[in-house]
Amino acid sequence: MRTPLDRIRQAVSFELLGLMIATPLGAWVFDAKPAEFGVLVIIGASMATGWNYLFNWLFDHALLRWQGHTRKTVPQRVLHAVAFEAGLTVGFLPVTAWWLGIGLWDALLVDIAFSAFYLVYAFVFTWAYDTVFPVPAPVPVTEDSAA
Repeated sequence: MRTPLDRIRQAVSFELLGLMIATPLGAWVFDAKPAEFGVLVIIGASMATGWNYLFNWLFDHALLRWQGHTRKTVPQRVLHAVAFEAGLTVGFLPVTAWWLGIGLWDALLVDIAFSAFYLVYAFVFTWAYDTVFPVPAPVPVTEDSAA
Protein backbone atom coordinates (compact mmCIF):
# COMPACT_ATOMS: atom_id res chain seq x y z
CA MET A 1 0.00 0.00 0.00
CA ARG A 2 1.27 3.51 -0.76
CA THR A 3 2.05 5.95 2.02
CA PRO A 4 0.20 9.28 2.27
CA LEU A 5 3.41 11.12 1.29
CA ASP A 6 3.82 8.90 -1.78
CA ARG A 7 0.18 9.55 -2.76
CA ILE A 8 0.77 13.30 -2.47
CA ARG A 9 3.93 13.05 -4.62
CA GLN A 10 1.99 11.05 -7.21
CA ALA A 11 -0.95 13.49 -7.33
CA VAL A 12 1.18 16.65 -7.46
CA SER A 13 3.59 15.34 -10.09
CA PHE A 14 0.65 14.10 -12.19
CA GLU A 15 -1.02 17.51 -12.11
CA LEU A 16 2.10 19.60 -12.72
CA LEU A 17 3.12 17.60 -15.78
CA GLY A 18 -0.48 17.59 -16.99
CA LEU A 19 -0.66 21.41 -16.66
CA MET A 20 2.50 21.83 -18.71
CA ILE A 21 1.01 19.75 -21.52
CA ALA A 22 -2.72 20.60 -21.35
CA THR A 23 -2.55 24.41 -21.19
CA PRO A 24 -0.84 25.13 -24.51
CA LEU A 25 -2.51 22.16 -26.21
CA GLY A 26 -6.00 23.15 -25.02
CA ALA A 27 -5.52 26.82 -25.91
CA TRP A 28 -4.46 25.79 -29.41
CA VAL A 29 -7.27 23.24 -29.95
CA PHE A 30 -10.05 25.53 -28.62
CA ASP A 31 -8.55 28.72 -30.08
CA ALA A 32 -8.51 30.34 -26.65
CA LYS A 33 -6.13 32.71 -24.96
CA PRO A 34 -3.52 30.65 -23.12
CA ALA A 35 -4.01 32.67 -19.92
CA GLU A 36 -7.80 32.18 -19.96
CA PHE A 37 -7.51 28.50 -20.77
CA GLY A 38 -4.66 28.15 -18.29
CA VAL A 39 -6.88 29.35 -15.44
CA LEU A 40 -9.49 26.74 -16.40
CA VAL A 41 -6.79 24.07 -16.46
CA ILE A 42 -5.55 25.20 -13.02
CA ILE A 43 -9.09 25.05 -11.63
CA GLY A 44 -9.49 21.59 -13.12
CA ALA A 45 -6.09 20.50 -11.84
CA SER A 46 -6.97 21.68 -8.34
CA MET A 47 -10.20 19.71 -8.42
CA ALA A 48 -8.39 16.75 -9.96
CA THR A 49 -5.65 16.76 -7.33
CA GLY A 50 -8.11 16.30 -4.51
CA TRP A 51 -10.08 13.75 -6.51
CA ASN A 52 -6.86 11.95 -7.45
CA TYR A 53 -5.88 11.45 -3.82
CA LEU A 54 -9.34 10.31 -2.76
CA PHE A 55 -10.00 8.13 -5.81
CA ASN A 56 -6.63 6.34 -5.66
CA TRP A 57 -7.07 5.73 -1.94
CA LEU A 58 -10.55 4.25 -2.53
CA PHE A 59 -9.41 2.23 -5.55
CA ASP A 60 -6.41 0.76 -3.71
CA HIS A 61 -8.56 -0.16 -0.71
CA ALA A 62 -11.04 -1.86 -3.04
CA LEU A 63 -8.22 -3.80 -4.75
CA LEU A 64 -6.76 -4.78 -1.39
CA ARG A 65 -10.13 -6.05 -0.23
CA TRP A 66 -10.97 -7.88 -3.48
CA GLN A 67 -7.59 -9.40 -4.32
CA GLY A 68 -5.35 -8.99 -1.29
CA HIS A 69 -2.86 -6.61 -2.97
CA THR A 70 -2.86 -3.36 -4.94
CA ARG A 71 -1.00 -4.42 -8.10
CA LYS A 72 -3.11 -3.59 -11.15
CA THR A 73 -3.58 -5.67 -14.27
CA VAL A 74 -3.96 -3.90 -17.62
CA PRO A 75 -7.79 -4.20 -17.53
CA GLN A 76 -7.76 -2.80 -13.97
CA ARG A 77 -5.59 0.10 -15.15
CA VAL A 78 -8.11 0.83 -17.92
CA LEU A 79 -10.98 0.70 -15.39
CA HIS A 80 -8.98 2.93 -13.03
CA ALA A 81 -8.38 5.58 -15.71
CA VAL A 82 -11.97 5.54 -17.06
CA ALA A 83 -13.61 5.67 -13.61
CA PHE A 84 -11.31 8.48 -12.47
CA GLU A 85 -12.10 10.61 -15.52
CA ALA A 86 -15.85 9.93 -15.33
CA GLY A 87 -15.99 11.14 -11.73
CA LEU A 88 -13.92 14.21 -12.49
CA THR A 89 -16.01 15.11 -15.55
CA VAL A 90 -19.21 15.11 -13.50
CA GLY A 91 -17.68 17.57 -11.04
CA PHE A 92 -15.89 19.75 -13.61
CA LEU A 93 -18.76 20.19 -16.10
CA PRO A 94 -20.53 23.11 -14.36
CA VAL A 95 -17.19 24.83 -13.71
CA THR A 96 -16.24 24.63 -17.39
CA ALA A 97 -19.61 26.04 -18.49
CA TRP A 98 -19.34 28.90 -16.00
CA TRP A 99 -15.70 29.84 -16.68
CA LEU A 100 -15.97 29.78 -20.46
CA GLY A 101 -19.49 31.27 -20.48
CA ILE A 102 -20.89 28.42 -22.56
CA GLY A 103 -23.82 26.04 -22.27
CA LEU A 104 -23.61 22.65 -20.63
CA TRP A 105 -23.57 20.85 -23.98
CA ASP A 106 -20.57 22.83 -25.23
CA ALA A 107 -18.93 22.44 -21.82
CA LEU A 108 -19.46 18.69 -22.10
CA LEU A 109 -17.63 18.69 -25.43
CA VAL A 110 -14.72 20.60 -23.87
CA ASP A 111 -14.71 18.21 -20.91
CA ILE A 112 -14.80 15.19 -23.22
CA ALA A 113 -11.70 16.56 -24.96
CA PHE A 114 -10.06 17.08 -21.55
CA SER A 115 -11.09 13.57 -20.55
CA ALA A 116 -9.76 12.01 -23.75
CA PHE A 117 -6.41 13.68 -23.20
CA TYR A 118 -6.24 12.87 -19.49
CA LEU A 119 -7.52 9.32 -20.01
CA VAL A 120 -4.48 8.45 -22.08
CA TYR A 121 -2.23 10.61 -19.93
CA ALA A 122 -3.47 8.99 -16.67
CA PHE A 123 -2.91 5.49 -18.02
CA VAL A 124 0.63 6.24 -19.18
CA PHE A 125 1.57 8.37 -16.17
CA THR A 126 0.28 5.89 -13.57
CA TRP A 127 1.99 2.98 -15.26
CA ALA A 128 5.26 4.93 -15.44
CA TYR A 129 4.88 6.10 -11.83
CA ASP A 130 4.29 2.55 -10.62
CA THR A 131 7.40 1.47 -12.53
CA VAL A 132 9.62 4.25 -11.17
CA PHE A 133 8.13 4.14 -7.64
CA PRO A 134 6.90 0.55 -7.16
CA VAL A 135 4.68 -0.30 -4.23
CA PRO A 136 6.86 -2.08 -1.67
CA ALA A 137 6.04 -5.75 -1.24
CA PRO A 138 4.25 -6.40 2.02
CA VAL A 139 6.42 -7.87 4.74
CA PRO A 140 4.88 -11.15 5.85
CA VAL A 141 4.23 -11.47 9.55
CA THR A 142 5.89 -14.56 11.00
CA GLU A 143 5.73 -15.90 14.50
CA ASP A 144 9.30 -14.68 15.09
CA SER A 145 8.53 -11.10 13.94
CA ALA A 146 5.23 -10.94 15.84
CA ALA A 147 6.91 -11.51 19.19
